[in-house]
Amino acid sequence: MQKLRLRYAKRGRLRFTSHRDVARSFERALRRAGVPMAYSQGFSPRPKVSWIGASPTGVASEAEYVEFQVVRLVDLEKLRLVLDEALPPGLDVLEVVVSTGGNLTERIEASSWRVELPGVSPDELRVAVAALMAAESVQVERATKDGKRILDVRPAVVSALVEDQSSDAGHDGPDLSQPCGILVTVVRQTTPTVRPDDVLSALRVVADLAPPVPAKATRMAQGRLDDDGGLVDPLAPDRVAESEPVAGEQERR
Repeated sequence: MQKLRLRYAKRGRLRFTSHRDVARSFERALRRAGVPMAYSQGFSPRPKVSWIGASPTGVASEAEYVEFQVVRLVDLEKLRLVLDEALPPGLDVLEVVVSTGGNLTERIEASSWRVELPGVSPDELRVAVAALMAAESVQVERATKDGKRILDVRPAVVSALVEDQSSDAGHDGPDLSQPCGILVTVVRQTTPTVRPDDVLSALRVVADLAPPVPAKATRMAQGRLDDDGGLVDPLAPDRVAESEPVAGEQERR
């Protein structure tokens, strides 16, 4: 049995897909691709798939992770290609590695987000971000299925800055003919989870910042925090282990 770790992106209109529907799409893709999945035991066997920190509905992502087990060795690049082909456009398999053990969830403690705010000037956004980072506590209200909930956003925000608009932005980037503030923020994955819309609510509390149109959020990375507040790629230890020679091979070399 072999445990694999996969990084995938959720792009375009697929950002509005719920996590449950994403999971169903993956299970169908695994069957269509003929992946030799390992299954749980019991009355209703299920494929051994574990999801790690799925992004909220309505946001895009370049760094979603899932673990699954197979019953025989597979070619990783071939698996990536056939799975990517079997998934709907917008769910894109970026990388597959062999797990070297441990818990992938323990390698993820924060996310990096890029949030485009059309109709908000970069200078206006900078003033709001400075007010947020200067505050010790910023409480916001979130609507849940059990009613309204109050949470403190500020302790979860590790860093926040305003990215300058670039004239070479791609076709999925903001419309440079209109003002568009771009917020780049690193947020700890606390309990309860602080989401990009909670950070925007905090900006509204501290600086009365209210974008005229909905913001577009994209998760750019997940990982452990390093000493500088950056994120360490959670798959890096697996890649390093795969690149190292197996026992005895170093001696032969």
